[in-house]
Amino acid sequence: MKSIERNEGIDKRHWLDEKPFSYQATKDNKVLISWHGKLIKVLKGKLAEKLIHKLTDLDTKEQQLELAKVTGNFKRGNER
Repeated sequence: MKSIERNEGIDKRHWLDEKPFSYQATKDNKVLISWHGKLIKVLKGKLAEKLIHKLTDLDTKEQQLELAKVTGNFKRGNER
């Protein structure tokens, strides 16, 4: 399991403390990832299974970081 200390420099503005990301695992092996309640990414198959397995071993802050990494740079300046 990763430690928070290794990831301290990543969230310098502490945005992840607000818990902007959430996820939901569906019965048909999909993971729906939302940012502030807005659906931004859907993972299927092995990627979804791998993410669920990884998230179960992490605390809340580390889950937020992992979800941020999975979504990548989804904000391009044109979202409303």
